[in-house]
Amino acid sequence: MHYFSSTAIRAASYDVSTRVLSLQFTSAVKWYDYPGVPRHIYQGLLDATSKGTYFNRYIRDQYSVAV
Repeated sequence: MHYFSSTAIRAASYDVSTRVLSLQFTSAVKWYDYPGVPRHIYQGLLDATSKGTYFNRYIRDQYSVAV
């Protein structure tokens, strides 16, 4: 689990075996799961200067969300 000081994303975790990226946004308490996300996309989120910009560019419209 990684916590961020981002204005968009509070925390993220990734399950390597199922390739599920889980995100908690600053605007919500619940977690959102994104199945099928490759590990390099998760790593890119961790490395990104702007978590929100990275999410919008590489995750939001590329992977389906399960609440």
